[in-house]
Amino acid sequence: MGMSAEASIEKASSLGEATEKRDEVASSEYQEYTDLLAKFDDTRVKSLLRRVDIRLMPPLAILYLIAFVDRSNIGNARLQGLERDLQLSTQQFAWCLTIFFFPYALFEVPSNVMLKLLKPSVWLTLIVTSWGVVMTVMGLCQNYSALLACRFFLGVFEAGLFPGCAFITTAWYKRFEVQYRVALFYTAASLSGAFSGLLAFAIGKMDGVRGYSGWRWLFILEGLATVVISTICYFLIPDSPGSAKWLSPDEARFLELRLQFDGNDKGSKEGGFQWKYVIQGFTDSKVYLGTIMFGAICTCTYSLSYSLPTMINLLGYSAANAQLLTIPVYAFGCIICVANSVLSDRYRHRAAFIIGPMFMTMVGLIIGMAVDPNKLPGVIYFALFLVAGGIFSGIPTTVAWISNNLAVHDCLCGAVFVYYLLLLEWMGVVVYGSQVECAKGRAS
Repeated sequence: MGMSAEASIEKASSLGEATEKRDEVASSEYQEYTDLLAKFDDTRVKSLLRRVDIRLMPPLAILYLIAFVDRSNIGNARLQGLERDLQLSTQQFAWCLTIFFFPYALFEVPSNVMLKLLKPSVWLTLIVTSWGVVMTVMGLCQNYSALLACRFFLGVFEAGLFPGCAFITTAWYKRFEVQYRVALFYTAASLSGAFSGLLAFAIGKMDGVRGYSGWRWLFILEGLATVVISTICYFLIPDSPGSAKWLSPDEARFLELRLQFDGNDKGSKEGGFQWKYVIQGFTDSKVYLGTIMFGAICTCTYSLSYSLPTMINLLGYSAANAQLLTIPVYAFGCIICVANSVLSDRYRHRAAFIIGPMFMTMVGLIIGMAVDPNKLPGVIYFALFLVAGGIFSGIPTTVAWISNNLAVHDCLCGAVFVYYLLLLEWMGVVVYGSQVECAKGRAS
């Protein structure tokens, strides 16, 4: 008993000393932060953040743009004869869409562990290069099995991009500066639809070149472009303020400390990988609440992304014109996304800016179900604008809500959040199949 009591006292003493030492370090760092605040007035902080935006956002946006283009261009390829050339049934095509999400969900958490073990810039370059190779190989597929395998590995390598981009963003910006930045690179998802439609229209003109169909050139050229872009972005993406050579020592330290003391005078630091963070991710109720919200939005997102060219085609437009008519829809979604995020960060409020876009989406879906596309195709096309504006602007707000409500170290919790929601996203693909069949019936 005496030895046990003595050991307990010694342990308590050690914990007390460790706590006292940590408080002393935090106190000295807070004093350092206070001293730096005297040098950085509001004008200089805004100027510094603009420099960070210019350096950080374009490469992240480009990576997310090509990710969304590469995962959704199969919808454009369908209009260029993919199903016919590979002799796919509607069910087989739906499986080629669905298979992407299973490895995407499964490898989400491992990918975030790798973010802890490797530099984000290194890990992102590896996975982007890998899926670029897979995308190129997709253009050489000769049957259903080969296409299915390529879509599976595309999901494996794309799994780490979105959490990687979000992780880098939260390493540079304070809580109520995050959503606007997430929106900046997420708008690449909405722009990707417009960009993908324009590329599909242009590359489709290569049909027959060297004996390859237009959809094959679509996959091959976009895959090669992905590999080239990933190599360039490696040199452009800074992992943290401390690793950015274009910042002065004072600027880098100021950016680090303003995050450390964001809403907490005692400071909070990013720690290394620990399994307890993974456990927290699976047991945090906020992760599940975020999953419900984001899962519902993503069901609509992927249903729209994969089916939009086909739906417009079924409204009576030619395949080529349907590709072009997707551009205004996605452009509108991009504009609403940025505007919604700017207002949400300005007013430091999330809920209303999640509910509002969802109401817009609901109105668009109701119009789509109530109106006869044979009599009023223009009204259906207008409804697609409402759906796109709502779902694309709702996603950054939900991501910001999650990041604002999780601890600093919880990029792993965020990975678990995305893991769960991706298990729901395949529903969007299932909806896609039934939606297209239903649309075919109504348009006939």
